[in-house]
Amino acid sequence: MHSKTTERNGRWAVVTGASSGIGLALARGLAARGYDLFMVSRDAEQLETAARSVRETCGVQARCCPMDLAVPGAAEALFERCREAAIRPHVLVNDAGTFIYNDILDTAPERIDRILCLHMRTVTMLCRLFGEEMAADGGGYILNMASYSLWMPWPGIALYSSTKAYVRSFSIAFAKEMRERNVGVTAISPAGVATDFYGLSRGLQRLGCRLGVLMTPEKVARKALRALFARRRHIVPGWYNRLFIPFCTGMPDPCVRLIRRKTARFRH
Repeated sequence: MHSKTTERNGRWAVVTGASSGIGLALARGLAARGYDLFMVSRDAEQLETAARSVRETCGVQARCCPMDLAVPGAAEALFERCREAAIRPHVLVNDAGTFIYNDILDTAPERIDRILCLHMRTVTMLCRLFGEEMAADGGGYILNMASYSLWMPWPGIALYSSTKAYVRSFSIAFAKEMRERNVGVTAISPAGVATDFYGLSRGLQRLGCRLGVLMTPEKVARKALRALFARRRHIVPGWYNRLFIPFCTGMPDPCVRLIRRKTARFRH
């Protein structure tokens, strides 16, 4: 378990997708533990606003690194930026992701390439590059963002759910490889979260939280960080979400087709 003494020892955390949602909540949670932050996101303006907020509320360093992680070579470029800044992180959080609800044949090949790169190649290579560095430094922690949808291979989210299934499978296997190198690897598969990620209005997000069908990003972040520093390989936040996994994986085709019809307006 990560001690308060080492947490306050000037260690760095690299957090992707850190400008909003769960990524920002994770960045704040790590800052509260005393970590200085190297925050990564595509939106430079939103990222700077988020970093300023973290600096003001937590009193840690929060450096911004605006970059697109959905292109080949992005992982290597981010690793090189950290080397140039003399930052060797003790924690890596791979939170950057994009949601798509669309049939494969209705999705541009270029968009498919970007999602595959962001969710699979970039995550894998960041784990490879920073994992080796952490092992050389005596240990560290890596958190990868999967998704509850990995148990939902349904039409419309085929690309999203399958890439998140990869993240979970890769993380569990990688955790076993890195155990003897003192690097903890954790995947988290949250269900519904009250963020702008899925295109839900703020009103629906608040309603979802009141009804208990959505979690706040802060709650997900707290559970994720506890699991990370406990070196758990995979978690699904919320006992009730775990109960529904068999239902999702075994849902009859007529029910899947009904859901598809009801959610057709969200396709984009």
